[in-house]
Order: sequence, then structure tokens, then C-alpha cells
Amino acid sequence: MGLLRAGALMVTLGLSGCATPTSTHTPGTATAIEGLEAPLTVGTPDAARGLAVIQGRDGNCLLCHAIPETGARFMGDLGPSLAGVGGRLSASELRLRLVDSLRLNPDSLMPSYYKTDGLNQVGEPWRGKTILTAQQIEDTIAYLLTLR
Repeated sequence: MGLLRAGALMVTLGLSGCATPTSTHTPGTATAIEGLEAPLTVGTPDAARGLAVIQGRDGNCLLCHAIPETGARFMGDLGPSLAGVGGRLSASELRLRLVDSLRLNPDSLMPSYYKTDGLNQVGEPWRGKTILTAQQIEDTIAYLLTLR
């Protein structure tokens, strides 16, 4: 992704707290947030790199989620099992959960992996930085979509 596009995306995320999700809203009812439609990068995501993010220290997904398909040992069960998640959620739904899980559940313990503002207790060296890059988010989504 070019620097201009990446910078514009970061500004968009930084100003609004998160890229605008698609929603189905009928006046007088609660808004159902569906997901973030637009990929964060241009090009083809790589599921193998996504698996590396999930199993590695960058994502630390196995600290909270069981992902039996990886064959890796998981550490906890704070989050739901991700077995078959690619059959339950679309790319846009997964993207929203990775980018800013607090939009779906304000009490979520899951970090907002691609959000830089509105966060609490962020150490000075990490302020203004995302946990995962846009490419890592898209690669992770590509892997999760293989889990059927």
C-alpha cells in the first residue's frame, strides 16, 4: 500500500476512532454493526502469513482463543474458540473485530489491533501506533476465512 493511502487511512482511523462500519439501521431501533467492508490494503492477503500472526507474539491470539485447526497449544479461554469462524463470519465482520472489537462489545477484553485513539492506559512508546499493521490484519482475515 502506498504511503499516501496508508497515511490517509491512519488519519481516518485516528479522527473517528475507527473506520466507519457498515450498518443496518432503522430509526427507533438499535444499530446492528455488520463489519468493515473495505480491506485495509491493496493486493492479495496471504493466509500463511496470517497463521504466523495468529501463532506469533504480534497477534497473541492463542492467549485467549482456541484454534484447533492450527494444531498449536492455546493458553486460555477468555475468548471464544475460533474453530470454524470462517464459516460463521464474513471478511468484513472479522475485520471489524480485529480493527476495533469495542465497537461490537464495549466490555470486550480483546485489544483493538488497528485503532490508535480512545484507548486507555497505553504506554508512551506505543501511543499512536497500531498493534498490527494493515497487512497483518488482512493476512489474519485471510487465514481465519480458511477455517470452515
